[in-house]
Parts: sequence; C-alpha cells; structure tokens
Amino acid sequence: MPVTDRGGWRVDTNLPNEARRWVFAEPCEGLREFGREVSLPRHFLKLCGTVDDLRAVLPAAWHLQPESHFMIANDARSSVRVPVGAAARTLPDGYRLESERDGPTTSIRIVAHDGSLAASGYAAETMGVFIYDRIVTAPGHQRKGLGNIVMHALKSQRQSPNAPELLVATEEGRQLYMSLGWTVLSPFSTAEIPA
Repeated sequence: MPVTDRGGWRVDTNLPNEARRWVFAEPCEGLREFGREVSLPRHFLKLCGTVDDLRAVLPAAWHLQPESHFMIANDARSSVRVPVGAAARTLPDGYRLESERDGPTTSIRIVAHDGSLAASGYAAETMGVFIYDRIVTAPGHQRKGLGNIVMHALKSQRQSPNAPELLVATEEGRQLYMSLGWTVLSPFSTAEIPA
C-alpha cells in the first residue's frame, strides 16, 4: 500500500520487473532527491505531468517512457454522470476467471483453455480512492471483451461507492477508457534506470 515519502507516495511492489515506485502529484524537491539518489534498476519515478516536466528534474541516467494519462471514472468534477462501461460481458467459452484478495488489493486473472494468461488486472482501495493497476489483455486474446470483464470483476470489490476510480492509461487505453466514460485528469510520466 502507498506510504507518504518526501512529498509523494512510495509503493513497494516487489514484482519481477518493478521493486518500488514513487508517485508525485507535481515536481518537488523530493522527486529531485530521488532522481539523484536512486541508481538501481526496477525503481520507477512517476509524475502527474508531462515527460518534459519529469525530464527537467531528473539526471540524464533516467530513461523516460512514453507519456501516459492519469484518468478518473465518472469525473466527480462534472455534474453529468456518465455510466462507465456497459454491463460486464459474459466470459467466452474456454476461459476461466480467477480472483485473489490480499488485504485491500484484488487481483483478477482470466486463464485460457491452454492454461495461458489471457487477461489480468489489479485494484486497491486506499486513502479514499479505488485504483486500477496493470490491466492487460494478451495480444492473442484481445477484442473478446476480456478487459471489460477484468474491470467489472475488479470494480465489484470496491467497498465505498464514493471512492473515485482512478487509473493510468497508455494512449491506446486512453481512447478505450474515454469511450467508456472516463476523463483525463493529467498527463502521466514514468522514468526508470535502465538495467
């Protein structure tokens, strides 16, 4: 779960491709300090801002990923309530859904008939928000509604109906989520030390 750390939030993910991430709402001295201090791969600095904003505060050793989008469902700033997504689709034949909960974090996996991972995602409700993370559909399983099913399965774990739903989307994902009623709050940038 996120903990405050020098003006941002730190998440110890302990994943094979990511040990830790820091997320900042804006450029600040804490972000600059981490940029100078962190030298290990698998540690990510993330900013609600443009790639240029992040590049401006980091040393040259950091590699910047393509810009993403920080998004909110049913934008609470608007008086218009847009229903997010259609009803969850039915799981296609040959797939099974697996769910696991670890404290406030839920993981959903959709497994194909051959045992391969077809789609997956995570969500956690913390600090008054419901955050979706790492929503992925494998290339051979796209356009079957599996991402929709993952999102609905995760959303069913939301405890507070007032908790805003947030996620970070790629450009391709942004277009999909906007068609489902999501709104972009800001650009979102990520930097890492290459391995």
